[in-house]
Amino acid sequence: MDFLNEWFWFVLCVPFAALCGWVIGRRGGQRHGSDQVSQLSSTYFRGLNYLLNEQPDKAIELFLHVAELDRETFETQVALGHLFRRRGEVDRAIRLHQGLVQRPDLNDQQKVQALLALGEDYMKSGLLDRAETVFTDLAQIDQRAPQSLKHLIGIYQAERDWEKAIDNATRYEEVTGEPMGKLIAQFECELAERHRGAGEIESARRAISRAYQADATCVRAGILEGRIEMDVGKPEGAIRAFERASRHDPDFLPEIMPGLLACYEQVGDLSGARAFLSEMTEHYRGIAPVLALVRLIEAQEGKTVARDYLAGQLKDRPSVRGEAALIDLTLAVGTDAGETLYDLKHITDQLLVRNPSYRCTRCGFGARTHHWQCPSCKEWGAVKPLLNYAVV
Repeated sequence: MDFLNEWFWFVLCVPFAALCGWVIGRRGGQRHGSDQVSQLSSTYFRGLNYLLNEQPDKAIELFLHVAELDRETFETQVALGHLFRRRGEVDRAIRLHQGLVQRPDLNDQQKVQALLALGEDYMKSGLLDRAETVFTDLAQIDQRAPQSLKHLIGIYQAERDWEKAIDNATRYEEVTGEPMGKLIAQFECELAERHRGAGEIESARRAISRAYQADATCVRAGILEGRIEMDVGKPEGAIRAFERASRHDPDFLPEIMPGLLACYEQVGDLSGARAFLSEMTEHYRGIAPVLALVRLIEAQEGKTVARDYLAGQLKDRPSVRGEAALIDLTLAVGTDAGETLYDLKHITDQLLVRNPSYRCTRCGFGARTHHWQCPSCKEWGAVKPLLNYAVV
């Protein structure tokens, strides 16, 4: 039935509207016109009957026949091309839309519409260079600039040409008024990652600065800034960047904590680390800051105090990882736990192995490693650590 839903607009609107227009335009005309209208109507309803009986291949052939009977119906031709593309017959869509583009009788609006459809065909088929040429030309026409710019942004993302992606996203915001700062910040962070990998620290810092200008609360920019400060041996600066990123979006705390705690240890400020983690337990309902705090308590005050603290926290935020840590501490303290605790530990470890560590908040995609762009739905910044995940 998904196929029927996809066809609904095409079947009930485009051909029918084209037929009605054809009838009105020729009403009172010659008998030949009446006969053709009758033929078109009969073909249309036969095609609709095929769709209702879930015979789409027969239906599409009849609708092609409709287009053959009335080649002047531009909308029908365009809609057929869209349909071919959705069905995966991209070569067929390209040929149809190329034929439309070459028609000398099209007005300017129809020419633009045909070019837009052809560019989308090229994108679908992976011919990004041809699609880029079409959309770049169309972007100069105000009427189609937003659609063309959006397609160009997608092309440059696929090609990882972040400078052009930023330029087109900026222009899209100017043309439509739709905020693009969060997306532009991600592109700037991609540039910063590239510069950092090449050892171009100052260029990376400039890209991070531009990311903050585009999105002042960009968590990724804060994480990158912290890692760069670590690279150049400035743990104090890294701590500031990491903590700022954590406060902007506590959901990313598990991703931030390894570097942050390493910097705190490097400067010898464990009390500062404990204070920050205590603050985060009030804003982050996952187990990550609790487990990190337990380790610090264990190092400073002993296993028994750490175990009691963890046991109290798990009453409010039950967690498989928290239970595993509690079992370890219970065994280490020497409390009479017996064989049951060892069995529970084994089961808990198996559960942890099977569970994903990250999940996309938009489409639900689960992963063991972090991706800034979701591999499934392609949304930026939507893949976040799960609440019970901690890398400490």
